[in-house]
Amino acid sequence: MPNTLEGKPVFVGGASRNLGALISRTLSDAGARVAVHYNSESSAAKAQSVVDEITAKGGEAFSLQGDLTQPDQVERVFDEVVNRFGSLHASVNTAGMVVKKPLVDVTPEEYDRMFAVNSKAAFFVMKEAAKRIEDGGKILTVVTSLLAGYTGLYSLYAGSKAPVEDFTRALSKELFGRNISVNTIAPGPMDTGFFYPAETDDSVAYLKAQAMNGDLTKIEYIVPWVKFLLTEGWWANGQVFFVNGGFTTR
Repeated sequence: MPNTLEGKPVFVGGASRNLGALISRTLSDAGARVAVHYNSESSAAKAQSVVDEITAKGGEAFSLQGDLTQPDQVERVFDEVVNRFGSLHASVNTAGMVVKKPLVDVTPEEYDRMFAVNSKAAFFVMKEAAKRIEDGGKILTVVTSLLAGYTGLYSLYAGSKAPVEDFTRALSKELFGRNISVNTIAPGPMDTGFFYPAETDDSVAYLKAQAMNGDLTKIEYIVPWVKFLLTEGWWANGQVFFVNGGFTTR
């Protein structure tokens, strides 16, 4: 099996900032042609800046918008990727949303929104990627290490990410015979703007203390795993990888 990303078209969901942006730049450095996805017009400029960084270094990339909670928009996004690049080799979906609060305080609107972003969007991204991906391709979704946690206040966040583990197992089995691997990465709490709004100084200190180096997970710790699973790590399939410095384990 060839393990190179050279010339390979890759879709990166939620790529305008943080982990998705670094994944896009790193995969481009490895030779991939990158579709840099963003959710809404408020992120358009940041997504374009990722594209500009890539093209300034001689890489090939373009940005595209889509609300991944809407199946018709997911279908359009993947059609656009294939129309632009001619094929699809890999999909890496980092899109997500967090709410931290007691289960008894969760509103129906919050429940619907969180499951739309963290579960429904992940499902339909995997579906549309699987319909278009070439033999030997890869499908990767980012979830959370709280899937292995025993804690309160994150019932909606962890609960809405949890179904992705079953989606991953099922799809990986359904694609047998085509050398397509489907996996999930579950980072620990990441040191990004996505993390801090839901936390207090005390909770940040507590979460830092749960990892082996007394710090949060850096996006730079996760990206090598993404690259590995898209290349030399292709034999892993149907798995959830807890990449978190020992924050949780199972």
